[in-house]
Parts: sequence; C-alpha cells; structure tokens
Amino acid sequence: MNDDVLGFFHGWLEKLAQKSDLFVIANCVGQYNLPANVKVYSLGKENRANRFIKFFTYQKFLLKLLPKIDGIFFHMCPEYIIGAHLLPKIFRKKSLLWYAHKSAGWKLKMAEKLVNKIFTPSKESFRLPFEKVEITGHGIDLEKFKPAEIKKDSLKFKITSVSRIAPAKNLHLLTEVAEILENKGFNNFEIKIAGAPILERDKNYFKKIKEKVQEKKLESIIEFVGPIPNKDIAEFYQSGDLFINLSDTGSVDKAILEAMACGLKILTSNEAFKNILEKENIVDKNPENIANKTISLAKNAGGDNSRGYVVKNHNLDNLIYKIIQRLKNG
Repeated sequence: MNDDVLGFFHGWLEKLAQKSDLFVIANCVGQYNLPANVKVYSLGKENRANRFIKFFTYQKFLLKLLPKIDGIFFHMCPEYIIGAHLLPKIFRKKSLLWYAHKSAGWKLKMAEKLVNKIFTPSKESFRLPFEKVEITGHGIDLEKFKPAEIKKDSLKFKITSVSRIAPAKNLHLLTEVAEILENKGFNNFEIKIAGAPILERDKNYFKKIKEKVQEKKLESIIEFVGPIPNKDIAEFYQSGDLFINLSDTGSVDKAILEAMACGLKILTSNEAFKNILEKENIVDKNPENIANKTISLAKNAGGDNSRGYVVKNHNLDNLIYKIIQRLKNG
C-alpha cells in the first residue's frame, strides 16, 4: 500500500473483497491492510528467494488454492500465466489478464492462448489484435481521487506532474517552460514533480535535469518531491492547480486521469487525449507553446470539468464489476 507504482492495486483488492473472498499470490509482499476475507501469499522476493524457489512455491500455492476458487485474475504479468501453464484449465477455472503496456512480446502472445479474456484500459494500451481483448477503462478510485473539499488559499499558482522520471516523460522541458514563464512576467508559480528514476539511464537523465535547474537558478521554483506512496498521492494532486504531462507513451495515462478526477486543469502533449480533452488542454512539446497555454489556463477561473469523463469511462467500481462478471460468467 506504500508503493508509489503498484500501491494502487491495494485499493483494487479492497474493492474486489467487497464482492468476493480473495487469495492473493504476490512476487513480493510489503505492508498491507486488507479485509479478513483476503489471504495473501508471497513467493518470497522480499526474502531474496531465487527463481527456482519462487517457481516451486508458485506451483504449491496453485495446487492448494485452485480447488477453492471460481477464477483467476492476473495483473500485468504474462509470465505468471505461463508459469501456471495448464493448471487453471485442468481445474476448469476461468482466467483473466489485465494488461496495459505497448510492449507485446512472446510472453504476452503465449499467455493469450491460456486465458479466457484480456482486459485493457484503452486501445492504445494493447497493441495486438486479439479477439479476447476487451477495453474497460482504467480503474480510478473516485472515492479517493476527488477535488479537495477545501482548497487551501495560496498566492502561488501550483503546477504539478506525476510520473517515473525518464526521458520518455520529457520532464526536462519544464525547466525551459519555467524560464519562459519568468521572462513573461508570470510570477508566483511553482512546479512540483513527484516520481523517481528507476533505470540507470533514467538516473543519468534526472541528474542532467537537476543540473539544468541549478544552472538556470530555478531551485526556488522547481521541486522534485520524490516518489509518493499511492495512499498519499491524491492529496498531492489536490494541492495543485494545473497538471502537466508531456509523455511520449501515446496511451491513456492513469496519472492524467487521476488528476482529472481531482478537478485539476490539465495540459498534456499525449495524443491519446486529443479526443478526450478540449483543444486548450492539448499542447505540443514546444516550451514556448507550453508556457503560453499555462498562462491561458491560469487566467481561467475555476478548475477543470473533466472529472465527468473519468466517472463515466474509468470508474474502479465499474471495472471491479466487469472482473467479477467475467470470472463468473465468461
């Protein structure tokens, strides 16, 4: 529940537990606080179990639990479907994979043969033309991600961004945008970026951005707040006025949807949102254009009205209902 990347799944489990008893098999288990009808089993990564031990632990859990269940929900990892091989079919259990990534390697192609259905949030999130694929929308917890009840008064216009720090996220552009905003006399603003680098190339990229911030003397404006546990991220969104996302992913980004659900103004270069948001919320990667649209959005009173789109198309309650129904009825 404290993980900044996968912590959201704790909320999914809480919602699923309202509809069914759960047995959860995880590669690594950290802190959690789940209802009594949820039993959690770890493959032992947190205890440095090797692949050999994890594989046989997985088989032991499957043989123990498969007779007790109605169906299996796999989250994001095709290799666990392959690792389960024909056991779900031998025990005549329906299986469902949730997958949201542009990567479509041999593991995914093999896993598709073994599951009954594949759920994905958008057509951009799954690049293979399988008949088993069903577009469901992201599962955004609207009880958690909602506008702040009382917005704290601030003289500063607060710009936020949430993402893994990596070249594909184009966070370096925000240093140029901040400098342009200053030169245009757009005063009293701040930029807070939540997230962390993972790969070595990401760390090198992050280092260059921080050097650029220092070079341009923007330390008082741009702040890297680090990774924020998922249980606390809604409060971070709610503290902002404008959410900027300049990602190259081209898929419906969950962070943007969470910001929309929290009532923030949105500015993104993500092509997947061209048919979702108004033109004023879409921008290219030209820092001058980003700065101009930022000023324009800042002058517009009130927040963004795009929460309704998230409620209709990416509601976690709707997704949970679909998962349960597919596993029960196919």
